[in-house]
This record gives sequence, C-alpha cells and structure tokens, in this order.
Amino acid sequence: MEIITTAAGWEFLIRWLHFLSGVAWIGMLWYFNFVQTPFFGSELGGGVKGAMTRGLVPNALWWFRWGAMFTFLSGLTILLLKLHQGNALSSPYFTRILTGALMGTFMWANVWFIIWPAQKVVIASAEQIAGGGEAIPEAAARGARAGTASRINTLFSIPMLFYMGSASHLPSLLANPNLAVYWLIALIVIVGVEIHALIGPGLPTQKPLTSVSGTIHAGLALTLVLYVIGVAV
Repeated sequence: MEIITTAAGWEFLIRWLHFLSGVAWIGMLWYFNFVQTPFFGSELGGGVKGAMTRGLVPNALWWFRWGAMFTFLSGLTILLLKLHQGNALSSPYFTRILTGALMGTFMWANVWFIIWPAQKVVIASAEQIAGGGEAIPEAAARGARAGTASRINTLFSIPMLFYMGSASHLPSLLANPNLAVYWLIALIVIVGVEIHALIGPGLPTQKPLTSVSGTIHAGLALTLVLYVIGVAV
C-alpha cells in the first residue's frame, strides 16, 4: 500500500496522471493535425466534413481539451511538489523542465482560449447548416484561427517533449548556463512563435504551418534552436 500511504507514492500517481492525460492530449492534437485536417482537405473528406464536424469532432475535442487541462494541472502540481521538496528554480533540472513547461502552458492556453472557443462557433455553424439555416458568418475565420493555433501547438509539442524528457535523462543540457541570458533569448524565441497563434493566419512566416511536413520540420528546427541556445550560454 506504499503507493497511497507515502508522499513518494502520491507523487508517482500524480506523475502517472500527467503521463496519461498528456498522451490523450498530444495524441488528439496529432490526430487533428496529421489525420483529420488533411482528410477534410481531400475530395472525400470535404463531402463528409459537415457531418463529422457535428458528430465526431465534438467528442474528439472533449478528450482534447480535458486532456490538456489535466496535463496542465498535474504538471503544475508536480512542479509545486518539487519546490516544496527544496529543489531550486535555478537548478539545471528546473531550467529544462520550465523550458518545456513554458511551451506546454502556451499550448494549454491556446486550447482553452483560442481553439475551443473558435471550434464551438464552427460546430454551431455546421449544426445550423444541417438544419437548413445559414452558416455563421465568422465561422470560417474562427476556424482558420483555431487551425493556426493548433499547428502552433503541434510545432511546440516537439521541443516541449524533448525538454520534458531531457529533464531527467540529459543532464549535460543547461548544466551551467547563464540563466539571465538563456531565459531572455529563449523567451524571445518561444513568445515569438506563440504570437503567430494570437495574430492568426496570414503572416508570410506561417507558410510552413500549412502542411504536416512543414509543421514537423518547424518543430524540429525550434528544438534545435533552443538546444543550441542552451549549449551556447
């Protein structure tokens, strides 16, 4: 019964919840971006898009947004536990974890404050059309903005997972950085990417996000950039 009678056991259970909800969240994120969106852009997918938007998408979005919420809350709990145990925010472990957590927090915020509100409008518009009514005028624009935020999240997921994994398994990364310089440069890079989600579609620099391969390559490039920053400082 050690798992429920000791602090270490409860910490493990919270971490397990973090893994489970994270798999659900990122799995649905990759499904939307790697499978559903390209399918909707095909001739066959375009013909069933309305029905799927009303039937399948709301259920998928439920798992998506609540996976994000439980990943965020369990991750925050783990960080607070580590601080309570005396781990220093300036330690290499925390620097790596917080780099991933920063991107994860932006991803969570994109889900709950950009993607989900926009998708509710898209779903409502599809319901109106199915009932013989007119499309909601802003539905297309809101859907495009949600799509951009979702691609940004997919991009972020690649370096985010790299830094979460590196926290315990790549001790040489950020072993002795100049923290002020590191966080200044890392914040400029990460916040700069996030601004794309806030501004919405249309920027020339968003072109890589229009394809699955472009999004993956952009995510790998961001991982490399952050890694080089971590090594250089």
